[in-house]
Amino acid sequence: MNILILEDEELAARQTVDFLARAGLAPLAPPVLRSVAKALAWLETHPVPDLIFSDIELLDGNVFALYEQFRVTCPVIFTTAYDQFLLPAFRGNGIAYLLKPFDYAQFREALDKYQLLAGGPSTDAGASVLSPEVLRTLAQALRPSPGPQYKQRFSVRMRNGLYVLPVADVAYVQADAGVAFAVDAAGARYPLAGTLAEVERQLDPAHFGRLNRSELVNIAFVARVEAYFNNRLAVQLRTKPEAVLTTSAAQTPEFRRWLEG
Repeated sequence: MNILILEDEELAARQTVDFLARAGLAPLAPPVLRSVAKALAWLETHPVPDLIFSDIELLDGNVFALYEQFRVTCPVIFTTAYDQFLLPAFRGNGIAYLLKPFDYAQFREALDKYQLLAGGPSTDAGASVLSPEVLRTLAQALRPSPGPQYKQRFSVRMRNGLYVLPVADVAYVQADAGVAFAVDAAGARYPLAGTLAEVERQLDPAHFGRLNRSELVNIAFVARVEAYFNNRLAVQLRTKPEAVLTTSAAQTPEFRRWLEG
């Protein structure tokens, strides 16, 4: 099968590839695209795949901006963190979706639905595609409210699958050897997909401020800020064990402005 994966979270994309291999449907690694722009360029220069696994929020925006520009004539299985109020729209148009975090049994069920549709005697090329009606329904349901939309939770690969980490539980984010880690109030560290700069763009700047080149802090966990040497600030956090982070001299003025709201 020719399969395309649209997913901006590296760990989630890796899980989809692993599940496809387990199902015997991806002998070669399928392409994984992380943005609307790259997906549009790929679709315009390649044959339409047999099946698309599509996240809803990509690095540069909502995936329905892609489907409005390019008419997809193959089935789409959505892999999304959105709640189940979208289920009727998906079901009514022969589109399956997987609510993150999902396991292999749920993944297999979605594949079985695709294969049933593909093998059905009355199914043609447009029977399970994104019709204009479902595009309008989904675009309306997902229409952003005024102002930018920020991430509400991270899906993090753990030993036994994906763990859902609410953004509100993240005390700070720290880059270590090129990997961004979310750290909660208990000091547990969770590896995130993307660089620190990419993670920062997904977080509400009213809640997360930059301390230095390698750290962001959640204002909800800031207990106290004190002057530190060389025009820096020591930021004490409400974590156990207590964490104390420091601003860089270059970032201190901007951090002071951020603290004042």
